[in-house]
Amino acid sequence: MAGHIEYTSSGKPHPYHLVRPSAWPLVTSLAAGVLAAFMVLYMHKVEWQGIHFNVVWPLAGLVIVVAIMGLWWRDVISEAVNESVHTPPVKVGFRYGMLLFIASEIMFFVAFFWAFFSAALYPVGGIWPPEGIKTINPLDLPLLMTMILLLSGCTVTWAHHEILSGNRAEAVKALAITVGLGIIFTGFQAYEYVHAPFAFKGGVFPSAFYMATGFHGFHVLVGTIFLFICLLRTQKGHFTPESHFGFEAAAWYWHFVDVVWLFLFIAVYVWGGGSSEHYAVHGLI
Repeated sequence: MAGHIEYTSSGKPHPYHLVRPSAWPLVTSLAAGVLAAFMVLYMHKVEWQGIHFNVVWPLAGLVIVVAIMGLWWRDVISEAVNESVHTPPVKVGFRYGMLLFIASEIMFFVAFFWAFFSAALYPVGGIWPPEGIKTINPLDLPLLMTMILLLSGCTVTWAHHEILSGNRAEAVKALAITVGLGIIFTGFQAYEYVHAPFAFKGGVFPSAFYMATGFHGFHVLVGTIFLFICLLRTQKGHFTPESHFGFEAAAWYWHFVDVVWLFLFIAVYVWGGGSSEHYAVHGLI
């Protein structure tokens, strides 16, 4: 029949998800603005009418932002699981969005690598690392941490395979191991920081080291939380072989974290952390 429109099972003449009016974007923006304001007031040690803006204020702002994010994502999960509105075309948009987010994260770390190599290839005094800096042996704890992250990349791939096979119990097991490995890595990095032979303010090498590895550690923490949420969702049966983008996004993010660490291990620990004599200006650089 001319002009006939074939509707989908949801009653819509299209496969796309038109989001209902939501207050979360506005509330999240306001919370983020409050957090930024508290950070500025704290860093400038502002006092106003007897109120001293200490570290508690930005921490409170951060808690508010995280709580709102959790509530917003809860609604997104409900849309996927209870309402089934995340159709294949919608998931394509999700994938593009996640890929663009990871691309922005790559550029974020490019800035740290750029700063590190700029200081290493053109060192003040012609020596890198700078004189007086005792570096960390890359074949000690850093190598162990590398093996842990590589193993976690294998276990998250194992979990993906089990989800595709419809084997929930094995997927839960693999995800639990991955989360455990992420926690172990974070613990080892904290131990390394406590026992590092240089302080954050010890010059350009310590600053570049702590900024690059520290932000990577933060990403490991975020990825671990991401995978832990996926673990809980897997236990509840949210993921099926046909629909599991939430897990795929977490797995992509975790693999990105793994790859960044490999570059950090090779560039910062192995290449950039060699002896001063080895990297003298008349040697390799």
